[in-house]
Amino acid sequence: MIHEPARLALMALLYRAEEADFLFLLRESGLTKGNLQSHLARLEESGYIAIDKGFVGKIPRTVCRLTPAGRQAFKQYRRDLKKLAGSGPKNPQFRSARLQAEMLIVVTMPDFPAPPCGGRPVLRYK
Repeated sequence: MIHEPARLALMALLYRAEEADFLFLLRESGLTKGNLQSHLARLEESGYIAIDKGFVGKIPRTVCRLTPAGRQAFKQYRRDLKKLAGSGPKNPQFRSARLQAEMLIVVTMPDFPAPPCGGRPVLRYK
């Protein structure tokens, strides 16, 4: 589920944030509205993200956050890629350039320390 490039990007964006609104994810992912909605729906069906829809005044607002299961799944995906990267080119699963690129992005992504307030940063697009 996470290995698909668009969903991997969305999981990585949400991993860093307590929550992110639809417009932020749209801008940062580079997906179209329809593609973004489709990928978010798939991640929600799998239990990896929670989507809250509401209004700010009369303006609709969609906010997404990783569930505990989604955060754990993303951590496990990163661990698995780190193991695979450590096995080097001799491993038959290490064939495709796409897989190598995914591994480079996900494995080298730093774990930022939590902000002093104890929570994760909240990313919002205004």
